[in-house]
Amino acid sequence: MPVPVIVDCDPGHDDVFALWLAAGHPSLDLLAVTTVGGNVPLEHTSRNARIALTIAAVAGVPVAAGAAGPIARKLETAESIHGENGLGGPDLPEPAEPLDDRSATDLIAQTVLGSPEPVAIIATGPITNIAIALRDRPELLGRIREIVWMGGSTERGNWTPYAEFNAWVDPEALALVVGSGIRFTMVGLNVTHQALVTGAVRERLAAIGNATARFGDELLEFFCRTNEEVFGMPDGPLHDPVAVAVLADPGCLELTHTRLDIELAGTETVGATSVDLGGVLRREPNAWVAAGLDVERFWTGLADAVARLA
Repeated sequence: MPVPVIVDCDPGHDDVFALWLAAGHPSLDLLAVTTVGGNVPLEHTSRNARIALTIAAVAGVPVAAGAAGPIARKLETAESIHGENGLGGPDLPEPAEPLDDRSATDLIAQTVLGSPEPVAIIATGPITNIAIALRDRPELLGRIREIVWMGGSTERGNWTPYAEFNAWVDPEALALVVGSGIRFTMVGLNVTHQALVTGAVRERLAAIGNATARFGDELLEFFCRTNEEVFGMPDGPLHDPVAVAVLADPGCLELTHTRLDIELAGTETVGATSVDLGGVLRREPNAWVAAGLDVERFWTGLADAVARLA
């Protein structure tokens, strides 16, 4: 039976592929999408999520806007990677569906509480919306199956030397979610940097030949170029779909149960994810952390999902 999921995102090129994997994989049932300010401001992420569903002809999935910025900090965005509108590269069509009138918190709560099965949440941006929902709607705590988040790292960062972007934008929200007691999986740069968009990967996806694949190829052209300019990585890492793969194809990733703490006050380390892989702190494990990726299996699953779309 497919796992019912909500995707909370800040599209962003890689978020689009995460949405397509969630919508196109037979192991998942995409119930709702919520958006947050992150890669670009909220007005763009909310439009881009609807564009991603429009391109793939995914209908009937509500998209609601959430937090415009983090709980306690000023939003910093990532136009240097994603372009001014968040989806640099292709000409963007108008979304087929309007934005849902509900807030992200209300959509999350109504979806979770209205589902006969526990709902999983996949977050691919700053985790602000989920933190607000858990803070303001405590009745959700026993009804969420698990939370899988793309962000952090067991090693170094990509936005500061120690912090990955999603963690750095709203570390307070991340600490709240990790401390909620809900099963939490972190999919960090140590694993997503294995999901590189090589020339062979681009050819494989483009060969699918549908509208989704063609639009995706234009996204990847821009995304790989900016990753080379900013990070010196010509084969851009497609971070966000790897988090979706945790639920779509659990055998695709190796997870380890360990201690995860979030740095909130360090002068140089705020937003760092402290992953105690060696158990040196003797603290109770509180998270599952991705430690390995079957790269070929991941790309096969993503390509198959894209092929099932329009």
